[in-house]
Amino acid sequence: MSSNLFLFEAGPDGRVVMIAEDPPRLPLIDELKNFKENLVSSGAIERGNPEGDQWGELAPGAPLPEGYLALSRRDLPPIVGYYGFVRVGLAFQLMNWRRSNRFCGRCGVPMRESEKERAMQCPDCGHLVFPTLSPAIIVAVEKDGKLLMGHNANFPAGRYSVLAGFVDPGESLEETVAREVYEESGVRVKNIKYFGSQPWPFPNSLMFGFRAEWESGEPMPDGEEIDDVRWFSPEELPDIPPSVSISRQLIDDWLRRRTPE
Repeated sequence: MSSNLFLFEAGPDGRVVMIAEDPPRLPLIDELKNFKENLVSSGAIERGNPEGDQWGELAPGAPLPEGYLALSRRDLPPIVGYYGFVRVGLAFQLMNWRRSNRFCGRCGVPMRESEKERAMQCPDCGHLVFPTLSPAIIVAVEKDGKLLMGHNANFPAGRYSVLAGFVDPGESLEETVAREVYEESGVRVKNIKYFGSQPWPFPNSLMFGFRAEWESGEPMPDGEEIDDVRWFSPEELPDIPPSVSISRQLIDDWLRRRTPE
């Protein structure tokens, strides 16, 4: 069975090149020859397995050959399934890591791949750069059978989700939960409990999911990242994130526990 080719357009969105069939499908690595003239870089997904799945990055503005199209990574789960979505995300993170570390941040010398581990290494000063992960929390806050959700300024109109934020240096995950919820909503929480985790390659987050209970405060948006925040009952849910995300998993878990069978 031939291996997959995860090929990305240039730019921060990292749209994925697909074969224009119905439904679209990922190209295979033997199709890499169709993009050779416009390929900036490429590599193997697993170290030491050049025959396995590979990633590639196209040059800015490079046209796609006939029979191909580019799709947003966020649109892929219904097409390639959850496992395929995770593999595309891994490929994008590796590509983006390589693209962002072409030169040593310590001495400026061009970097190269380490022969011993998954890292970029400076051949001059020996500086190592491992793939970047940005830890973040996401939390379902409950009060009297209702769930706290906010509308992010970057969300589509009418979509709400549970609150999330990045971990600061020196914080535990639980401390981040308490801080982020208070900063974004003015609500203080208690009884913080771990739920699960998920890699989220937009661009390189690792999401840690939690449940928590309301302790004090009335919801008030921060006016910057969150422009509306409120309590929702199971009967009045707004538009919510797609099922592939841990945000939806937290919401669905809350619904299962609050909705009579």
